[in-house]
Amino acid sequence: MNKSRTFKTGSNSSAALYRFVDLTTLILTLLLAAAIYGTVISNNYIIVLLIVTVGYLYTAETLSLYRSWRAGKLRHMVLIAWISLASAFALLFLIAFALKFTEELSRVTLSLWFTLSTVGLFISRGLVRLYKVNRRKLGLSINKVAIVGATEAGANLFNEILQHDELGYDFAGFFDDRKPERLFKDMDFNIEGGIDSAVEKAKAGEIDVLFIALPFKAEKRIADILLKLGDTTVDVHFIPDFLLSNLIHARIEHIGNIDTLSVFESPYLGAREWVKRTEDILLSSVILMLISPILCAVALGVKFTSKGPVLFKQHRYGLYGQKINVWKFRSMRVMENSAVVTQATKGDPRITKFGRFLRRTSLDELPQFFNVLFGEMSIVGPRPHAVAHNEEYRRKVEFYMLRHKVKPGITGWAQINGWRGETDTLEKMEKRVEFDLQYIKNWSLLFDLKIVFLTVFKGFISKNAY
Repeated sequence: MNKSRTFKTGSNSSAALYRFVDLTTLILTLLLAAAIYGTVISNNYIIVLLIVTVGYLYTAETLSLYRSWRAGKLRHMVLIAWISLASAFALLFLIAFALKFTEELSRVTLSLWFTLSTVGLFISRGLVRLYKVNRRKLGLSINKVAIVGATEAGANLFNEILQHDELGYDFAGFFDDRKPERLFKDMDFNIEGGIDSAVEKAKAGEIDVLFIALPFKAEKRIADILLKLGDTTVDVHFIPDFLLSNLIHARIEHIGNIDTLSVFESPYLGAREWVKRTEDILLSSVILMLISPILCAVALGVKFTSKGPVLFKQHRYGLYGQKINVWKFRSMRVMENSAVVTQATKGDPRITKFGRFLRRTSLDELPQFFNVLFGEMSIVGPRPHAVAHNEEYRRKVEFYMLRHKVKPGITGWAQINGWRGETDTLEKMEKRVEFDLQYIKNWSLLFDLKIVFLTVFKGFISKNAY
């Protein structure tokens, strides 16, 4: 789990790069068109540029232009880019006619701009693609990929991987439990081991992406594999047959000419991660400024009511199961951070008098806004558990580790629904995980804002917080 995960990083950096290239292209081609026709760039053209860029980016985001091209078809991205550009210019002309300032614009200059920007977007994408291909040929931004199921679908996917070096996939082998006579006959498979071996390699961080190429009729076997992989943070994709594609609503990816269906994946794809991070930075900055007097008062209260440091640092699991240090105001006389951590209970003698007040009002959690600002946590997300509790419950609660497909949060969907505080029974933890997974599945910016709003009114003080 400590292994660097290049798949998500590569996808996000590519999206940011393409956005920058597109904006630069639109600006430079307008300047070039004006220079060719001898047009003076007035304030009207600055407004025109703003309308086109906003319209282009909005349409591009709506059509998922900035998803990772490593798992997509470049010609589709080029077509979407052109559609986005055409839509942006259509918006421009609608606004220009509505506001009646078309006479102040040069139609020739605008036509030149549209033509040059079309060519520029295509060429820039080709150059970026060439750059990415060369990076992967040098061994950079590579993912370890494995296929479960030595089937015809698995063989077809394997052929596509071999034919597309630009995908950046390092093939780790096929994994299948079946006897040799039951495997696909028209290809010489190199079986690396059984399915359990693939799961173990995923847990050890030796596999980044796992494709399941079993037919849907093997649903019991697939369900068992997913159950086992729910204890990992590996990205899992189906290679769907016709029945599966029509029964399951999920995001389809493309590896060459083979369709795959994502099953376990972070909801923050492309611009969504940028939206989420922007939300965290803005909210945490504003909140920290507003609560700075409270932070100082609580720090003094902790210092003068009990011996020990003001802040307490505890190891938790963050995004993709990587360990992070979560900060809290110290509320106990002890600071447990070992392999065994005892949960706080009602009347716990370890808790100081002032600490009991802090925990009941959630004031002990306030330093975690610095964790959010530094990018280790989010304002909204599954609450981070102590590492010892993670290791205990990941073996007891199905799909527990999928909570770590997103950053842990200060507040969450489970907390405002009452699943906060001590989890002294397995059922309580199962309900908390259930609501956490609901949040991940249905994430949106509006959902986050709803949770923040509800937290203000019922999320801070809880009778279950000891």
